[in-house]
Amino acid sequence: MEYNFSEDLKSIREILGFSQSELAEKIGVEQVTISRTELKKTEPSARLLEAVYSFAFDKNIKINKLKEMFWRDDLGANEKLLFHGAKTEIDGEIDIHKGRKNNDFGQGFYTGESYEQAISFVSGFGNSSVYYIRFDDRYLKCKRYEVNQEWMMTIAYYRGTLDEYKDHPAVKALIEQSRNCDYIIAPIADNRMFQIINSFIAGDLTDEQCKHCLAATNLGMQYIFLTEKAVSQIKLTERCYISNNEREYYKNIRLEESKLGDDKVKLAKRQYRGQGRYIDEILS
Repeated sequence: MEYNFSEDLKSIREILGFSQSELAEKIGVEQVTISRTELKKTEPSARLLEAVYSFAFDKNIKINKLKEMFWRDDLGANEKLLFHGAKTEIDGEIDIHKGRKNNDFGQGFYTGESYEQAISFVSGFGNSSVYYIRFDDRYLKCKRYEVNQEWMMTIAYYRGTLDEYKDHPAVKALIEQSRNCDYIIAPIADNRMFQIINSFIAGDLTDEQCKHCLAATNLGMQYIFLTEKAVSQIKLTERCYISNNEREYYKNIRLEESKLGDDKVKLAKRQYRGQGRYIDEILS
């Protein structure tokens, strides 16, 4: 899927109140380049893409956020707007068997609830982009997780740290439930959160301590599509270009939020010390 650059270019000029010539002068290209690109007579070069989107972002025009607002306004009664951050691009059809097996819930197609959430996970990759997705949730079976013991242990299993207990009946039941659905809605667990879960599996934290530590590092909810039936109700609507300055902006936001989350974790460990059960008590 290509970027909707022609329309973005017109929108940016409209917001700025610039003519084609004025914008061309500002970014160092010929007016004919802007004209032919808006008419879709030529494909934009990598240099032009970066120049236009960087210039807009420097002028505080968050074009991708604006488009998110318009897409939300256009949703049907049973539709949700979701987002997928790609390190490069989605190549071909969505394949639920293509992802890593040690993701939060194993293989599947992973999406999030907001643009900021999606871009934060791919801001460190130079050719990353974000896809907007319309999802119709009718006729599908959903499994929903909250920040609790079930969620922690399920993630630990798929991330490969629950091997010692993988044959335990309670663990087998958890995994069966995680696959008895078309898609999952669950809190996101990044690598920092997984380290906390790992401390619980290692016996260093109780389930209660772990739960509150993880709640302190809330990253929002993710939608994981597990079946072909679920994927058939996904529609990729747009691919968004991420300029270098926008990428840096969201990278810094995530660093700030990580620091705040780490401080909250320290306090949660102390506040809930001695409460709850350790993993060997749960799976005794």
